[in-house]
Amino acid sequence: MRNEGSLMSWEKPITFDTFVRWLIGALVAIGVCYILNYLSSVLLPFFIAWLAAYMLYPMVKFVQYRLHVRSRVLSIVITLVVVTAVIVGIVWLIVPPMVGQFEKLGDLATHYVQSKTQIEDFPTAVQEWIQAHNRDIERFFKSSDFTDVLRQVAPQLFTVLGQTASIIISIIGSFITILYMFFILLDYEYLTNNWIRIFPMKSRPFWQGVATDVERAMNSYIRGQGLVALIMGVLFCIGFTVIDFPMAIGLGILIGIMDLVPYLHSLALIPTVVLALLKAADTGQNFWAILASALAVFLVVQVIIDFVVTPKVMGKAMGLNPAILLLSLSVWGALLGFIGLIIALPLTTLIMAYYQRYVTKEKEPDAAGLTPNQQQQQQQS
Repeated sequence: MRNEGSLMSWEKPITFDTFVRWLIGALVAIGVCYILNYLSSVLLPFFIAWLAAYMLYPMVKFVQYRLHVRSRVLSIVITLVVVTAVIVGIVWLIVPPMVGQFEKLGDLATHYVQSKTQIEDFPTAVQEWIQAHNRDIERFFKSSDFTDVLRQVAPQLFTVLGQTASIIISIIGSFITILYMFFILLDYEYLTNNWIRIFPMKSRPFWQGVATDVERAMNSYIRGQGLVALIMGVLFCIGFTVIDFPMAIGLGILIGIMDLVPYLHSLALIPTVVLALLKAADTGQNFWAILASALAVFLVVQVIIDFVVTPKVMGKAMGLNPAILLLSLSVWGALLGFIGLIIALPLTTLIMAYYQRYVTKEKEPDAAGLTPNQQQQQQQS
């Protein structure tokens, strides 16, 4: 009977009043999207802070209630100190060895150039060359060629200055984001329980259901992607150790951390090439053979992750069939590029949930906007 009533409601004729309301709703949605796009640079730190607060809240809650720290402010500070210490420890494990390897590569390059050019002191050699060609240098600076070069370089110089200013603004934005995160964590329960009041009473069940589905999808996605990143890091550590690659453990940990954002670990190919070059220069082995072995590790691990680990782990976490999971990554990656790969799984889960709820009617929400499966999950938790 309920499905019949829903079907009859869809068969009602569309009146002029209904059309006007739909048109106004569409215009409001377009206006909201335009405002969000216009204010994206301002709103982005807030959304990043909210995501960080969402991920840190369980730890803050543990510190406050399980460790019996009465003050919420002190609990937040302890959480931030612990998280910062973990990040610093990981950076200390990876960055100094990487810097040492680059310095070693620079020394090898300098030694190679000195052996080929028979020049022992480069600063002195450069100074002597400038003195010997002093008149030619002055003539070049006064020539029209130098003026043309300056005109071409000047716009690029301003571009570099603009990028430097953007970096400074980003650093300031990071402090603002931390400030946002602190205040969100301070009143997290109040904010999460009362945000629904910005909507009219009759539409609150729908938005409550949306929030519940988003939270469920995000929880599953974060757990699943974290496990995939951990497995990938372990596999890379093992693979690089087997081929005796420089910084095997550190590079594997770095790749695992980068994979918390899907496919970001591909950027690790840059230090991999440098480390392969360093090993070739240090040991005398063939560079292409070393690089081929490292790329083989990348290929084998990627195949294992894409065809075994991701379908099993993420498919179980997100409730998606492995074939649908791989299809969603391909489709959203083609539509939105790198961002599409990041949002593919949670967005696909939400779309399928709402399709089953509002189109096929396989799932009916209760008064709070929850499906029977979600009610059962809440009762079990």
